[in-house]
Parts: sequence; C-alpha cells; structure tokens
Amino acid sequence: MFVMDTSTLAKNGLSMLKACKTCFLLALAMLFSMQAAHAQKILIPMDLTQTNHLKAYGIAYWALGQGQKVDWLLNYRGGAFMLDGTAALTTECLYRDVSYVPVDGAKAASIYAEVQAEGSNTEVVVLEKQPRIAVYTPPGSQPWDDAVTMAMEYAQIEYAQIWDEDVLHDSLNNYDWLHLHHEDFTGQYGKFYASFANADWYVAQVTLLENTARKMGFAKVSELKKAVVEKIRQYIAGGGFMFAMCSATDSFDIAQAAMSLDIVDVMFDGDPADRAANSKLDYGRTFAFEDFQLKMDPYEYEYSTIDVVPQNIMADEANDYFTLFEFSAKYDPVPTMLTQCHVNVVKGFLGQTTAFHKEYVKNSVVVMGEREGTDQVKYIHGKHGRGTFTWYGGHDPEDYRHAVGDPPTDLSLHKSSPGYRLILNNILFPAAKKKKQKT
Repeated sequence: MFVMDTSTLAKNGLSMLKACKTCFLLALAMLFSMQAAHAQKILIPMDLTQTNHLKAYGIAYWALGQGQKVDWLLNYRGGAFMLDGTAALTTECLYRDVSYVPVDGAKAASIYAEVQAEGSNTEVVVLEKQPRIAVYTPPGSQPWDDAVTMAMEYAQIEYAQIWDEDVLHDSLNNYDWLHLHHEDFTGQYGKFYASFANADWYVAQVTLLENTARKMGFAKVSELKKAVVEKIRQYIAGGGFMFAMCSATDSFDIAQAAMSLDIVDVMFDGDPADRAANSKLDYGRTFAFEDFQLKMDPYEYEYSTIDVVPQNIMADEANDYFTLFEFSAKYDPVPTMLTQCHVNVVKGFLGQTTAFHKEYVKNSVVVMGEREGTDQVKYIHGKHGRGTFTWYGGHDPEDYRHAVGDPPTDLSLHKSSPGYRLILNNILFPAAKKKKQKT
C-alpha cells in the first residue's frame, strides 16, 4: 500500500489551495468583466467607501498608460475617478483591491450634470496623458528613503531615478514631473555633522558628493548643488512640475537666495563661510520664502528660520494635525486637485524640515494646508514661469518621528492614508488637460 507522508500531503494541499484561489480570482474577473460589458462607465470612489485609496491612483495612472482618458471629479465622493468601462479596467481594479462602481449611461450623465452644475463646488478635470516621472535621488538609495518613492512603488506607478549628472546633462527635459525629498541643496551634507560625522553612511555620502563635484568640474559640493538648482529652476520656468518634501523645500530656496554667496563652513568645503551672508541674501530669486535668516552654526541641525523646529511640536503630538483649505473647484482647479482627500484634517508628521513659519511665506504662494491656531504652514503651491512647484513639509506621513536607519513604512497597513493621498494628487496633476481659467 502506498502511504504519502505528512510533508507531501501539506505541499499538495497548499498547491491545491493556490490553484483554487487562482480559479476563484479568475472567476471573479470574468464575472466583473461581464458586469463591465453592460456598464458604459466605471466610477472609482475616493470617499470612505474606497478599500484602497493609494492603489486607486495607480489605476488612474495605468489607464492613462493604456491611452484612456480619466475624468477626475473634483470634490465629488472624495475626488472620484470616472473612466470608460472595460473588462481590462475592472480586472485591474480587482487584482489591486480597488473599489469601483459600474455606471450605466443614464447614471453617468446624472453624475456629470451634478458635478458640473452651477453653484456646486465640484468640477470635472480631464486627465489626458500619463506623466513622465523623475525622482531626484543619489545612486544606491533605497525606495524607503523617500515617502514619494514608497507611494509610487505601492501604487505601481512608474518612475525614473536621476541625480546630479543627469540634471546637469539636461535629462530633465525628458520628464513632466520631478520629485525632490530629503536633499540638502546648500552643500552642508544635511547638517548631520554634529551627530553623524563618523557614521559610515555619512562618510559614504560625503565621498560620493565630492567625487561627483570633481567629476562635473566643481571645486566644491556647494557649487555643484547651485548648478543643479539653477537647472531645476530653468526646468520649472519652461513648464516643468516640481514636488518637494522635507529638506528639499527650504534648502532649495536657501540655495537660490545664496547663489552668489559662500554660506558653507570650513568642515564642509575647506574654507570659512561669509559671516555677513544673512545681510546679502537675494530673496528676489526665491520661489516661496523671503526675509528668513540662515542658521550659520554648522553644529546646529537647522538651515534657517523657515523651518518649524520639531521639538516645538513633539510636546503636543496628540494635537498635531493640519487642516486642508477648501478651494473653488471651478475657479481654482489646481489647488483643488492638489488637496483632494476623504478628510479635511490630516495627522501631522515631522522631518528635517517639518513645516514653514507663515511669516516667511511669500504672498504669491498659495497655502493649502496649515496647523490651525499656529503660524505653521504644511503644504504650499506656487508658479514660476510656465511651471509650478508644490512643497510639503515633513518626511513620512505615516511615520511621525522617522529617524535615520528606521525600517520602511508598510503602506499595505495605510491603504487610505490622507497624508499619502496628498503626495499622489501631485503625481496625477501634470496629466490634467490645460484650460483657460474662468473670469
């Protein structure tokens, strides 16, 4: 008599379970595909009924890559997406665990009429083309070094990694959207000297930057970064979209204001900084901030007075929330797109640059999120030339005190993160059909 041992039984049982699961998913896909065949449109709600808000952005991005247009219904069910109903779309939603609603022609017409009605703070924005996305990051960086990269990895959104050499060789012209995160554009290596000067990762970072500077013909890292900032500035002026978080926000503007100055001390570039630099800053070159002062002490973990010092917030962590502003969907579609969310109050989070003191924010900048009752601004947007910049304070929306060496955030545990939704709004923003503003 043939006797099968328990390990073989277990393996066979597991194989059968996997096969059953596959068959079940295929059967569901066929069922929903038949359902879609009778639906002229598919509505992807983005309110509290959505099972996976973050992957829903990936569905919109995927559809654009298939040559399909996506209607973004601003302020309707949390910023829902409406697409043509196809079997491929419903199957993709099923596999990514994204909730959707089949909509027949009459219902779709009713929804569009409601969203476009005069007097309603809702609007339809057509997304036309899949954005070409670049993430500015050094070679060898891990996806979890950066919340935006993690968001795109989780949502299955394609992106390319570029760095200083690519920027200086004009590769930005190949992309519609550029993301910058915890970069130090002042050339002070993140001002980590006091805490990490002897750490292996810090030494490796300094070596990489110095070697890159020499390779590109610069005597100092600070001069390399100034050249990179200027290239990015030209990219935005020419119509590019820039999204920055954490220290890439204020350090970018500081580098612009100090373009003709030496603000870097001897341990960073071999010679002392100009001690009168604060009286020579050129705020006319900056995008978002003015009248700030530099923190010239190389041992202080702050670049300038722009940033809200985290210690001033941590003591009140339980009450650290910021509020999103409400904009007119019909008259201000851009900030409306960038603030689409299923909640209007979002949990705060820290970073090397956590938030911006309102007194240093230029009047030309649109404030989209702030901590009520304080002078702390979290989320801003502005224009430069034919392009735009959007800056978001903090490092990781689901890791309140992210520290060097901390493990990555598991976004499968935060499928409906409001803080991450704001990031993904920015990724779809460049795909929007440009139209004349109403007057």
